[in-house]
Amino acid sequence: MNVMSAGELPASSISEGTSSEDLTRIGDMSRLFGVTLRALRFYEDKGLINPVRHGTTRLYTRRDKARLRLILLGRKVGFSLREVKQMLDLYDPQGSNARQLKLVLEKSERQLGRLERQRKGLDEAMNDLGELIGDRRGRLEGRQRAAAGR
Repeated sequence: MNVMSAGELPASSISEGTSSEDLTRIGDMSRLFGVTLRALRFYEDKGLINPVRHGTTRLYTRRDKARLRLILLGRKVGFSLREVKQMLDLYDPQGSNARQLKLVLEKSERQLGRLERQRKGLDEAMNDLGELIGDRRGRLEGRQRAAAGR
């Protein structure tokens, strides 16, 4: 993994406590999380992640990695990017995060309900399709037997 040393960057561009192990280039970030470079740039444009810039090089911190992990989890379970951003923006590292946790809990419970309803609909559709396949298979076999008996 190509990691740039924090010592190679201007002091104003990195946060206190950031070491070279914490900085990851965009290509490595892409491979690490299984996302495209375009997706990473898109998330940056939307203000979801904020890599350190060193010339044209984007360097992602531990914070960016944690945020991307949450973004991808949120997308996986069906949250819009707007909802993910809203939840991320509430994070206050100095506070108790009670407000953020309450919002995440409420949104997660609503999303779980939506996903359960979708699963129920999919289960019903799959059962109906299975019955249709069984019926058509039986008809086809019956016709093939009748044709063979002639």
